[in-house]
Amino acid sequence: KSWWTRLKYLTKCKIIDNFIVPPMILTSQSETKVSMAMRQTPLTCSGHTRPVVDLAFSGITPYGYFLISACKDGKPMLRQGDTGDWIGTFLGHKGAVWGATLNNEATKAATAAADFTAKVWDAVTGDEVLTLAHKHIVKSVNFTQDSSCLLTGGNDKIIRIYDLNKPEAEPQEITGHTSAIKKALWCNNDTQILSAADDKTVRLWDRNSTEVVKQLSFDMSVSSMEYIPDGEVLVITYGKTIAFYNALSLDMIKTVDAPASIHSASLHPDKDFFVAGGDDFKLYKFDYGTKEELESYKGHFGPVHCVRFSPDGELYASGSEDGTLRLWQTAVGKTYGLWKCVLPGEF
Repeated sequence: KSWWTRLKYLTKCKIIDNFIVPPMILTSQSETKVSMAMRQTPLTCSGHTRPVVDLAFSGITPYGYFLISACKDGKPMLRQGDTGDWIGTFLGHKGAVWGATLNNEATKAATAAADFTAKVWDAVTGDEVLTLAHKHIVKSVNFTQDSSCLLTGGNDKIIRIYDLNKPEAEPQEITGHTSAIKKALWCNNDTQILSAADDKTVRLWDRNSTEVVKQLSFDMSVSSMEYIPDGEVLVITYGKTIAFYNALSLDMIKTVDAPASIHSASLHPDKDFFVAGGDDFKLYKFDYGTKEELESYKGHFGPVHCVRFSPDGELYASGSEDGTLRLWQTAVGKTYGLWKCVLPGEF
């Protein structure tokens, strides 16, 4: 059978006691059992040839939402967010791509790479719009809400703000970190900046004064950072710890310890639960309120480097050392995207 036929068949099947059961032989009794025994059937997005190290979703647009991935193969890819279908590849970097992002409208993309550049792309046509030269490897890119400015950070320890309406102008520079910057994000309606670096600190900066407003210090380097504008929540991972902070005050909300070293975590838009992935190839799902581990499952064949929820919260995407992206359903068994929930007699 073709891959498409197999995919449609598998996503219509149920799993009972670790066996795949075709929908045509389900009974009302076994259907009840299925609801307790369902397992994830992730969608695998191939195409990259080296580890996937970063990913980001756009906002919800009239055409759905979109997903961009950064990979060490130097070829960031754009996909339909709810299905993982490949749309296009941004060609132009001459080194590993470490960071990638989309604006809310999915009309612009930005990438950060080992060729000492950040690039801005037309996400509709795939054309390169702007190349921003840096002094070292660039690790992070982030648009303002109106897409007028781009924030970058990387191995030269400098945060830069580029006015995309004045590409010939020199960027505003913010210094203070003493090691490579892993992530730099706009926050508080683009009036402040959050940065995480290998100097074991997370810093909150005022955009206008470029002064540090608050600072967090850790006993090891931060592996990832996610900012949730709704509620001003900051998600930080380091070692086996997943920590949640108020993004404005940097006051700690809670911490959760995972069974393995974690590279990335993402909080569901409704803040009911969060997911995380790391060294042991697994994805973990936790209850945000109780901190209880709800489930864990292995789908990748290498460490998980990045994980993010879709803007509607219906799925989350993960990127791995194995060179694949995988899409995981938030509510297993629900009809969504390529997943199809089939009741007895409907097959």
